[in-house]
Amino acid sequence: MKVILLAGGFGSRLSEETDVRPKPMVEIGGKPILWHIMKIYSSYGFNEFVILLGYKGHYIKEYFTNYFLHQADVTIDLKDNNLTVHNNSSEPWKITLLDTGLNTMTGGRIKKAQEFIGDNPFMMTYGDGVSDINIKELIGFHKNHGKAMTLSSVQPAGRFGALNIDNENRINEFKEKPIGDGNWINAGFFVCQPEVFDYIGPSENEVFEQEPLQNLAKEGQLYTFKHNGFWKPMDSLKDKSDLNQLWNDGSPPWKVW
Repeated sequence: MKVILLAGGFGSRLSEETDVRPKPMVEIGGKPILWHIMKIYSSYGFNEFVILLGYKGHYIKEYFTNYFLHQADVTIDLKDNNLTVHNNSSEPWKITLLDTGLNTMTGGRIKKAQEFIGDNPFMMTYGDGVSDINIKELIGFHKNHGKAMTLSSVQPAGRFGALNIDNENRINEFKEKPIGDGNWINAGFFVCQPEVFDYIGPSENEVFEQEPLQNLAKEGQLYTFKHNGFWKPMDSLKDKSDLNQLWNDGSPPWKVW
């Protein structure tokens, strides 16, 4: 099963970083967050990726073009223009890097991947969030309900600490950033049947999270896999700092490989 990775957005909320590189290439622990996401899938045996490029897509192309050499020891004979590779430690990844347009919206980008997916089920997620989600269980859930699409959902932590206050204005409990208001949100990590492409129109301006997902839901074709573990998107410099701190502490929750 191939994995589509959405990696073409402008990342404007992280403009301090994305002025010089696309958001999926912002580094956590010295590696792009895109690499971390791919390692999650790879740890479950999924090594074929279709990466949908847009803003500064050449940056991602150059990274993976040179990845093989960066992961190896090499001997370079400048006189004969020969290069010998030693002890390569690259992952067994097969990567399709697909230009989908600078201003194309998510639906338009996904639609352009159809010819590389064919009539096969596929997985998909955003190129800016990591999780300890169990991919094997996710796929099993998808197969059991038998519909067109599974969307993983999470309950994010609140932004602020919460106070439990009684009728006399006495604080009974303080919770540091508790789970939010009880609502579940879209966390990516989709599993899709090929007919999902039929719900996406031909326009490059189509937003996948609007009409396509709404129509899938209306027709009873959209189920959610509720994930109660770790999930964190990288939407701000603080998010980047938090993820790097988790990595530097030595046991990042999403490192399942």
